[in-house]
Amino acid sequence: MTIRRTISTLLLVLIGAVLVALDVANRGSVVVSFDPFDAAHPAFELRLPLYALLLAVAIGGVVIGGVAAWLKQGKWRRAARLAQARVRQLDAELQKVRHQAGHGATDGQPPRRWQPRLTIPPPAA
Repeated sequence: MTIRRTISTLLLVLIGAVLVALDVANRGSVVVSFDPFDAAHPAFELRLPLYALLLAVAIGGVVIGGVAAWLKQGKWRRAARLAQARVRQLDAELQKVRHQAGHGATDGQPPRRWQPRLTIPPPAA
């Protein structure tokens, strides 16, 4: 286990302990009103424990943040898909050219009958 992972785990445990303590300390009920026009007699209200409200808001924030990040990264996912399609197209074209040239090598190695040509110039007189 790396030090970074250990520190992350300890921080998450600490945050979890603080949240549990907050939840235990705030068990009282609160009224959430969804009527901005009549605070005294709201058309729709919800009575729930404060910790449940805080937990719901936190979960909602995580979900909204995740959706926003996913939408923002859409252009990069599209670029990766297009690059992948281009790689497949070029690989197919390379295979076709190799086949037409009579080279059966597909692993990037030169064919066996290919020999490098090394010419040594004659010594100067």
